[in-house]
Amino acid sequence: MPYKGETLTQQVNRVLMLRPDFFSILEAKNPFSREGVTVDLPLALKQWDALRAAFERAGLDVCVMEAWPGLEDMCFAANQAFVGMDREERSFAIPSRMLHRSRRDEVEHFARWYSQQGYRIVELGLEGEEFLEGAGDLLWNPDGDSVWAGYGHRSTLAAVDQFAALMDHMGFEVRKLELVDPYFYHLNLCFTPLVPGAVLIYPGAFAPETLAQIRGWAHTFEVSREEALQFVCNGVSVNGYYITPKITRHLEQILGSEGIEPIVVELTEFQKAGGSVASLKMLLP
Repeated sequence: MPYKGETLTQQVNRVLMLRPDFFSILEAKNPFSREGVTVDLPLALKQWDALRAAFERAGLDVCVMEAWPGLEDMCFAANQAFVGMDREERSFAIPSRMLHRSRRDEVEHFARWYSQQGYRIVELGLEGEEFLEGAGDLLWNPDGDSVWAGYGHRSTLAAVDQFAALMDHMGFEVRKLELVDPYFYHLNLCFTPLVPGAVLIYPGAFAPETLAQIRGWAHTFEVSREEALQFVCNGVSVNGYYITPKITRHLEQILGSEGIEPIVVELTEFQKAGGSVASLKMLLP
């Protein structure tokens, strides 16, 4: 399958972030986090500022949303919605339904922001045990024609099925991926679209049938569990750069083969809560 040298067809020039003014770890929501772990907030703010500068270096305008007290995880701005452009180039946002009750109030603040920016808000009407966690589990392929959708830990298959039906109506394919390793509770922790036709993955995060499907759909660059636990798949590939919290020799070789330049940003304080580069942003196409 040809992939090398292809360019993005879905243009991205803005990114949404939220300052971690109230960031803390009050409960263990995933295997990376431990209840009561102390966050060095001044260091977290410094690291967040470095990430913002990295996005600007990659040619993105950074939009910053207001933080709200009492919503300590709100800075992980990937999770509260899924956003995109429809076939008529109209922007839309699909609000999430978060698994953890302590995060559900974040969604209305993000939906309000998107609405104020002119995004059409599309509600799926999820209820009961149906959950969908935005760009934590729903990732645009760089060609803008399809979406990779993870389920099994945070997002449920029933919710992904509803999302897929909506996207199919809009004219977009959804590729459903079953996640099986609890450390990789969101798709964006073990899977990164690099360029159209090529993805960076940790293969052990996926059910065997799903892994076979991924390998059939795209060229896969595969990293070890040790690398994945350092959040190398939680990076962002944009405008010829790969923004990552860690660079290994293996990852450097992968990026070099695609002509992608790495930008390394240390995000250790956020990794205590189980998130890194991709978790802290929403790309706005």
